[in-house]
Amino acid sequence: MVYRPRGILDQDEIDRIVAFLDAEENRADWAFDRFTDTSNLDAVDLTFQLVFRVSLHRRLAYAKRPPVKSALFVTSPATERIAKLHAMLTDHSPLQVRMFEELPAAAKWLGVSVKTLEY
Repeated sequence: MVYRPRGILDQDEIDRIVAFLDAEENRADWAFDRFTDTSNLDAVDLTFQLVFRVSLHRRLAYAKRPPVKSALFVTSPATERIAKLHAMLTDHSPLQVRMFEELPAAAKWLGVSVKTLEY
């Protein structure tokens, strides 16, 4: 699954994507890896408390599921801080979150082609 947020990443957008992920995970018969491309964001308007709450929710919601990879392509200090916090809070869970600054490294880790991750 590829997610490319645009504009401002705020609580409304995070709530929307978390609800979408929860629904897809409950509907799907298989585990699926994820790729988030933050390169089209203009700004990040997220609090520490929100990231903490969402990361713990995702960790608990996915606790009894098979492992999945979640690659976060970061292009700014703001998205890097969020990615690091999310990765730390989901560590030692089936959600294997990693941050990448280059698409080829993310593609290799996910086991897909770079073209798959590009527009």
